[in-house]
Amino acid sequence: MPTRIILADDHVIVRQGIKSLLEREGMQVVAEASDGREAIGYAESFSPDVVVMDIGMPMLNGMEAARELARCCPKVKPILLTQHDEPQYVSAALKAGVKGYVLKSQISGDLVQAIHQVLRGQVYLSPGISGSVMAAYKSKTEIATDPLTSRERQVLQLIAEGKSTKDVAALLGVSVKTAESHRSRLMQKLDIHETASLVRYAVKHGLVQI
Repeated sequence: MPTRIILADDHVIVRQGIKSLLEREGMQVVAEASDGREAIGYAESFSPDVVVMDIGMPMLNGMEAARELARCCPKVKPILLTQHDEPQYVSAALKAGVKGYVLKSQISGDLVQAIHQVLRGQVYLSPGISGSVMAAYKSKTEIATDPLTSRERQVLQLIAEGKSTKDVAALLGVSVKTAESHRSRLMQKLDIHETASLVRYAVKHGLVQI
């Protein structure tokens, strides 16, 4: 039986290119998603072996989608595609349950290998990534911890994408009061009290792409 994969990227052309690459290797793309929430829904419906997703998707970025997958579909192996090779991103991804971390510049050479490796129960990092993580470890570089919870990061991403509190509540399936509470708490934690500064923080920390 071929390896069953869900592709998640908000660029159709990118998905088409990756799909062609995987199908040439005998793998089956069972669904394509344009944002992280859609990817989670497809994972629950199709129970794929692997979800390959861009780190910078709207609605729910790849990092948070990986956390959701670990909760709702623990058997599914998430692989992130990213341009970020900084140790703090890699560390956050591994903590989120990501099993493969592939640099976009190396997709053609690394992605198929990453899929085979994570299906064997191993973690795959693009070669350049492995070097930067080891260098940070050897130099004892402190990797900053994120003060926000996963739900607060989801709320922050939606706010940064221009969603109203009512929209946030609907998308997360919570009450408006709960969404307001998440917003107030994350602003307090970050000591940021206006939307423009929240957007800048979200961009700086890779929650949204510009």
